[in-house]
Amino acid sequence: MRRYLYFTVFASGMVTLAAELSASRLLGNVFGTSNLVWAAIIGLILIYLTVGYFIGGRWADRSPKAGTMYQILAWGAFSLGIIPYIAGPVLRLAAEAFDGLDVGILAGAFLGVLILFTIPITLLGMISPFAIRLSIDDAGHAGNTAGTIYGISTIGSFIGTFLPTLVLIPTIGTTKTFLVFSIFLLAVAIAGLSINGHKRKALLYLLMIVILALAALLGGGGGIKGTSGQVYETESAYNYIQVLEFDSYRYLRLNEGQGIHSVYSPDTLSYGGPWQQFLVGPFFNSVLGLADVDRIAIVGLAAGTTARQAAAVFPDVVIDGIEIDPQIVAVGNEYFGMAEIHNLNVIIQDGRWGLANSPYQYDLIGVDAYRPPYIPWHLTTQEFFQTVADHLDEEGVLVINVAHTPNDRQLINGLATTIGTIFPSIYVMDIPSTFNSILYATMKPTQAANLTANWLQLNARGDVHPLLLESIALTIANLQPAPEQTIVFTDDLAPIEWITNNMVLSFVLDQDSMEMLK
Repeated sequence: MRRYLYFTVFASGMVTLAAELSASRLLGNVFGTSNLVWAAIIGLILIYLTVGYFIGGRWADRSPKAGTMYQILAWGAFSLGIIPYIAGPVLRLAAEAFDGLDVGILAGAFLGVLILFTIPITLLGMISPFAIRLSIDDAGHAGNTAGTIYGISTIGSFIGTFLPTLVLIPTIGTTKTFLVFSIFLLAVAIAGLSINGHKRKALLYLLMIVILALAALLGGGGGIKGTSGQVYETESAYNYIQVLEFDSYRYLRLNEGQGIHSVYSPDTLSYGGPWQQFLVGPFFNSVLGLADVDRIAIVGLAAGTTARQAAAVFPDVVIDGIEIDPQIVAVGNEYFGMAEIHNLNVIIQDGRWGLANSPYQYDLIGVDAYRPPYIPWHLTTQEFFQTVADHLDEEGVLVINVAHTPNDRQLINGLATTIGTIFPSIYVMDIPSTFNSILYATMKPTQAANLTANWLQLNARGDVHPLLLESIALTIANLQPAPEQTIVFTDDLAPIEWITNNMVLSFVLDQDSMEMLK
């Protein structure tokens, strides 16, 4: 009996943390996985657990019975299992609102889904106090008993941290992950009722498993989102991945979908946007030939748009594309023609680690891993940019795609200030009709006039890909004044979250900016 009680505590702790991690993915598909979303999820889960601890402690003193605890556990497990089926319609509505930037519906849906977790998490929070009360035979050992219960629960929580994100969600999806943990915990509760002499009640609670199975059969159809033009969607350990297709163009969207990460059409290489602007980087140096660009690296390969363009523009170039999410690479190969890029080496790795361990020197290193509020702070620091410089040749160039809003260039200024401690020349161009800027930094002191000189000599040749000429001309026409000097980001201090959160919130609250995006 005591051993099974400990196992119950372990199972409850595991499912509680698994529910929290699964909640982040359930919401992340629509609202993203920024630290603001995480803060809301973690904060409310802690509040629900706190309420459960208080209620569970009082209830356990009034009814210190194992049967009561296992009935509470059963209802907690059942209510957890039905969450994705109730939340599904709300989240699809929120996805449509996100595409239309209807902030009111978004906020309501976000809070509504979080409120759904009130009942299961509160009930699960009641289990540990109950288990402590049931385990105490001698008040003189109450501290040891409580410590054992919370220790076992924490070990369960540790397991519950990894199972959903690393195993279940990438394998079976978010909805079925909730279902697996719910049915598992229901089985624990039903067995506990039987062991403690409540076999009739245990049979009654088997109906909960039947109901969940019916919900899975009847409510499991349809995709996570029903976006117009959707041809594919999946969940990886890192992202919700979506492929849309309109008029022979395919678009890669991640998580909440505000931003196109890759685009592909078999009939063209010119898509506008930031991808082709990476190709301009080397031409800030003095007169340069296409053959001088031998090897480039792309940190944040996504589905390979920039790599495909670079392979067409630079003859015999070798491209090392670093991408952390293997599922995005698989999507790139299947839907974006990435497998056809003959000179592309795909490296599945974190961008900083992958670049630091590269044995090569590059003519161009492109960083396309930023999109507020998802900016890996470790790819913004002085130490990271020193690693970049260490892997560039004498005339190498760093190119970064970075976002801004109409009234906020803090991120650009901070990055330029940080990069300026290592690179002698920095240039910024704003891509027209977007909120994207491209930042160029050269290993040698250079002048903007070099770009014009290179464009003239390339244009005179007659054998240069028009995409390169178009991209250089766009950069020349949209160069910006030198960025303002602000903070230097370091591994010790890089307030990226503060900057991006402020940028996003200010943008959302600025009605004029919202109308521009619509």
